[in-house]
Amino acid sequence: MWPLGHVAVAYLCYTIATRARFDAPPAHVPALLLAFGSQFPDLVDKPLAWYLTVLPTGRSLAHSLLLLVPLSIAVSLVAARYDRTECGIAFGIGAISHTLVDVLPMVWDAETRPNQLLWPITPVEPYEGGPPTVLGLLRDSLTEPYFLAQWVLAAVAFTYWRRHGYPGLRPIRTALERVGPTPG
Repeated sequence: MWPLGHVAVAYLCYTIATRARFDAPPAHVPALLLAFGSQFPDLVDKPLAWYLTVLPTGRSLAHSLLLLVPLSIAVSLVAARYDRTECGIAFGIGAISHTLVDVLPMVWDAETRPNQLLWPITPVEPYEGGPPTVLGLLRDSLTEPYFLAQWVLAAVAFTYWRRHGYPGLRPIRTALERVGPTPG
């Protein structure tokens, strides 16, 4: 899945969680941690596999539940220590939803196994002929229903995000206002 699809799925999952627990939409700061968490596995694995070649694939270390679950618990404990429990929960939902959504296509592909969920205990297939390119991945994805479905999910998530008052934008706007315009 692409970044937009990951943040859309994470936002929809988190919206359900906040509605169920608080009967309220997501708050601003947790929404930012949710967005970061939804990209975290790729921000770690892709550079380490594609450019530094220290990981076998772009879905290994940070896509593994063996890393994500303890990391999410640790982030939640640190957040709770600073009375920001919801930020830790948001990060965890974002990161774990990312890796679970990445294995969905494997459900209907009998030849592929979701080994990255338990990497390094279960092996992942290294790249044949080197890591893929972003344009190559995009080209290969364009005709897949899974690729197209994420645009629908993004539209639904955007609708809810708008209805909720764009949670996450206020802290960004406030930070930008503090910086102010640059003299020029």
